[in-house]
Amino acid sequence: MLISILAAALIFAVLVIVHEAGHFAMAKRLGVRVLRFSIGYPPKLWGTRRGETEYSIGATPFGGYVRMLGDEVGENPKSEELANYLHEIGLDVIGDARAHSRIKPTSDFDQNLRTIAERLAFSPSDAATTIGRELRPDEAGLIDEINQRGSVEESIKFLTEHPPPVLLKSFQKRAFPTQSLGKRILIVLAGPLSNLLFAPVLLTVVFMVGVPLLLPVVGQVKPDLPAFKAGLRTGDRIISLNGQPTDSWNDFSRRIKEGDGTPFKVEIVRTDGAASSKQTIVVTPTKQEQKTIYGTMAATWVIGVLPRGDETRKRFGPLSAFGHGVTTSIDMAKQLVVGIASIVTGAIPVREALGGPIMIAQMAGREAHEGFSSLAMFTVMLSLELGIINLLPVPLLDGGHLLFFAFEGVLGRPLELRYREMMLQVGLFLLVALMAFVIFNDISRIVQG
Repeated sequence: MLISILAAALIFAVLVIVHEAGHFAMAKRLGVRVLRFSIGYPPKLWGTRRGETEYSIGATPFGGYVRMLGDEVGENPKSEELANYLHEIGLDVIGDARAHSRIKPTSDFDQNLRTIAERLAFSPSDAATTIGRELRPDEAGLIDEINQRGSVEESIKFLTEHPPPVLLKSFQKRAFPTQSLGKRILIVLAGPLSNLLFAPVLLTVVFMVGVPLLLPVVGQVKPDLPAFKAGLRTGDRIISLNGQPTDSWNDFSRRIKEGDGTPFKVEIVRTDGAASSKQTIVVTPTKQEQKTIYGTMAATWVIGVLPRGDETRKRFGPLSAFGHGVTTSIDMAKQLVVGIASIVTGAIPVREALGGPIMIAQMAGREAHEGFSSLAMFTVMLSLELGIINLLPVPLLDGGHLLFFAFEGVLGRPLELRYREMMLQVGLFLLVALMAFVIFNDISRIVQG
């Protein structure tokens, strides 16, 4: 159980870091100020400030967030936003002063900022030696106000109530809501896209390390189906189909299903005691209704055999591994999209399809016991799921923000605040209800065995 919890926590931490790093990197690239990068939600357990951003770990796991400057789209900043921005400006000055050993490191924000302001008031041209650079206009305005009023708190209050143009301009340049629509779309998209792009990167590593390969060795042969009638027996190893070599069971199965019912010349190696012999058998597939991975029934070409379970490990070179990583990621993403659509349409029962944190932890523990490749493949699946689900147009998800942006693009202005708040409340209700349902579903599975 401990391994399951640790494996699930590790996977979620990695995926959250990847997702939020996408938002973070794009925001920084486009000039938006990122105030906090958090793994987990409050209360905060640990935090450290580097540059303009605080990096923290929260006590509530299975999530994270990137907090950017500004709240409301296209509106003047609220007084509390300006006060917070002025506090951030003060922290910038203090951080650079500490880096140049011009102030003693204390936790008292007001005292540190007053000390710096007093030094600069005595020698205004001494900024380069005090903080290692020249003051920005917004920083200079704050320092001047502190020197005039003698109080950091009163200075911030005054500047908040009577913001000078230089402060508003600085805020609007760095705030997320005041960026162009295109920039905001890129910042929001960067999170899900990071999860989607992480999949082929991790799969490349997996294929280079080596993946289990199910060998084309026949296990069960079902009576009255084409393979049995043609003479295929347990233990036979498939060498080729119609003269084309096959080295895995998946390749063998895929070619049968894609053969459109045409007869196959199956070359096998049959072992009888110590002797082995090659034989060629002609098998004509037949169609049968089978349950798909999406829970639906579909007619599929089959010959009536199952693998014995023999495995080997196959390693790929870097280029080949990358190619397999990309194609496998695309195939998995397609399956997930079809699966989500099947849930929405009711083709797959919701209770069978959805699992919560308990089930994910159980699966993570099981895959961890199987080894790195299995755990990594499970991580890839969750990363793709996280990326795809976050693109759904549900408020509170990234797709919900993109939906607001779509309205803004059509209307030529942001959607009214009251409508956004109403949609966000609906989204919150849906997500809470879904979380409660999947947790209850997990518990029901455990109780029912």
